[in-house]
Amino acid sequence: MVETTGDQRLAKGARSRAAIARHAADVASVEGLNGVSIGRLAIDLGISKSGIATLFKTKEALQLAAVGAGRQVFLDRVVTPSLREPRGLPRLRALIDRWLTYITEPPFPGGCFRTAVLAEFESRPGAVRDAVAADHDDWLRFLAGEIGKAQEGGAWSGRDAVEFAFELDAVVGAANTAHQLGDEARVALARRLVDRLLTPSGDAGGR
Repeated sequence: MVETTGDQRLAKGARSRAAIARHAADVASVEGLNGVSIGRLAIDLGISKSGIATLFKTKEALQLAAVGAGRQVFLDRVVTPSLREPRGLPRLRALIDRWLTYITEPPFPGGCFRTAVLAEFESRPGAVRDAVAADHDDWLRFLAGEIGKAQEGGAWSGRDAVEFAFELDAVVGAANTAHQLGDEARVALARRLVDRLLTPSGDAGGR
């Protein structure tokens, strides 16, 4: 099939949007989403403000695109490769291992994008907060679902999957904070806590 000029223009626009959104996520990981602006990105990327404005129209649209880019990177680095593992405990362990690697070897200059923007927008109503909250809620629901699949295999019988997902999220979030502060001892502590949580035999002790 031969691409028409219109098809090529649409493809180029999509690539430009993706590249700008990804850089916006990089900036937000360090300076927060409020540090993302059309003017700032135009300077960083060496392109015109009007070019970015044509693609995104408003600062809020640019911030929402950054949230989408951050989500996609997390899916690509953590979720998608883990889904190749057998369902149940092997897949759950793969998810958590990749999640910790995402924390300690972050694809963003400011560390975990999701943690940074969640803290920034948790008390600010609006479309950006809604998108950030929805992304976090989606992740916790997905994680609880994978815990439930592991429970079908006999792991952590009687544990509430939603509570367990919240607990894992809290520990890995603490690992991100420790890593950003250069406290690798507490990162190692977080890893030990995660290992303990993911050991089904440890659950039998009445946790």
